[in-house]
Amino acid sequence: MAAGDLALVLHAHLPYVRSGEPGSLEEDWYFQALQECYLPLLEVLEAAAADPAQRPRLTLGLSPTLLSLLSDAGLNRRFQPWLEQRLVLLEEAPAELAAPADDLRQRLRATEEQFLACEGDLLPRFRQLRRAGVLDLITCGATHGYLPLLRDTPEAVRAQLLTAVREHQRLLGERPLGIWLPECAYYEDLDAQLASCGLRYTLLDGHGLLHALPRPRYGVYAPICSPAGVGFFARDSESTLPVWSASQGYPGDGAYREFHRDLGWDLPEERLEEAGIRSRRPLGLKLHRVSGQGCPLEAKRPYEPQVAAQRLQEHAADYLRGRGRQLEALAGTIGRPPLLVAPFDAELFGHWWFEGPRFLAELFRQGPQAEVRFTHLRDVLAGGQTLQVCRPSPSSWGQGGYHDYWLNDSNAWVVAEWQRASQAMVRRVNRGVGSAEQRDWLTQAGRELLLAQSSDWSFILRAGTTTELARERIHRHLDRFWRLIDAIDHGTPLPPAWLAAVAREDGLFPLLNAADWATPPQPAAALASSASG
Repeated sequence: MAAGDLALVLHAHLPYVRSGEPGSLEEDWYFQALQECYLPLLEVLEAAAADPAQRPRLTLGLSPTLLSLLSDAGLNRRFQPWLEQRLVLLEEAPAELAAPADDLRQRLRATEEQFLACEGDLLPRFRQLRRAGVLDLITCGATHGYLPLLRDTPEAVRAQLLTAVREHQRLLGERPLGIWLPECAYYEDLDAQLASCGLRYTLLDGHGLLHALPRPRYGVYAPICSPAGVGFFARDSESTLPVWSASQGYPGDGAYREFHRDLGWDLPEERLEEAGIRSRRPLGLKLHRVSGQGCPLEAKRPYEPQVAAQRLQEHAADYLRGRGRQLEALAGTIGRPPLLVAPFDAELFGHWWFEGPRFLAELFRQGPQAEVRFTHLRDVLAGGQTLQVCRPSPSSWGQGGYHDYWLNDSNAWVVAEWQRASQAMVRRVNRGVGSAEQRDWLTQAGRELLLAQSSDWSFILRAGTTTELARERIHRHLDRFWRLIDAIDHGTPLPPAWLAAVAREDGLFPLLNAADWATPPQPAAALASSASG
């Protein structure tokens, strides 16, 4: 019998890349994640659910921007030609890579068949897995806005949360109770905002609970309840390190597929242009293995799928043994069934670690024999255990554990821009608008503001990768926001062609409500206190 529970939590998110031109780098981000992560994940979960011997359970966060992409029929129609383009380029693989190229070719064909079988619509499959009890589906901030850096305008935080709740319910048919806070970032009293939006549980990095007040008696091995009535779970580093670390964990094993070596870098540039690839970039066509720690890219050996498959079985068994020992030791110490929470970015499974979805399949297959019981975060709270009331600590799961990665010399400038635009939005909403046309403009201004707040662009600026793209996206959305506000405030004409282009590119969140930015009326007691002060 299992001594405790293991809660695997995946956070699936991409920024809104719909405005990227067909064939763009941004569109590649989505299609690669679709091919390598989201479709394989669904396949694994559906197969596990169909096996009576298994009991797969997974908490999965689907961000509102990702849901918008998954529900975009026009965008998804371009996925099959994208796959065909890669199948053509696979023919260019050198003879010594024939075996891994053939294996990848079969996988791409299987992906194509799976995509066509569901007519390119993945959302009903997620909903079915939720109804079957396999998935606990939770939401995120509307555009993954970094909430601690928006807190000076509380209405901006509320708009991120309410838009997310509304979009989740629209596309998945159920109002979410749980949320993956963007970057697991928390600030004091955010729990009250969550509760007011109907969100009842979330998770933080370990120090978000370990530094809570009072200190939780069970550490990270049980959820706590905040003063506002929100349940908080915490990441267990011992359960996550073997899976996410390329240097200390399984993904760095020499048998697994190498992430950085790609035909997009190896093929002649003229051949890429002939295939319709306008700029050199990774194509998701990776045919080498890690080979060894410190092995240079040019010395990587050909990928051997059968060897990797055997190693997966060994690593899944090792992971389950480790969790079993951990749970058994904790059960004898803390006096209640312990809980291990293992949260990851979903894109780790398949994109960053190619074998990741099959690793999950092995966990579910071997779980019953290993006596490790999988659970959902929602089911833990429904179990009736008494929760200790604590105030979670400000924290994030970024480098340094707090807010430094999103507030530093490379990206701090954007925080003031968010603040200025958020305050302008609040003022405009509080004053109201007259015509139906102006209401439409204000709604679109809300979309542009949310899109400018995406933490993805701040992350890219700090990481120093595609920084020009990130700056362009921030400035594009802010420019559109201010043009719309100026048109409402001063009657500045807006060209019909410009309005049509903006609506076409940034037409997500059809239920967005500009009233979410309205300042709530203060209770009479608070107003009296303010006046006397």
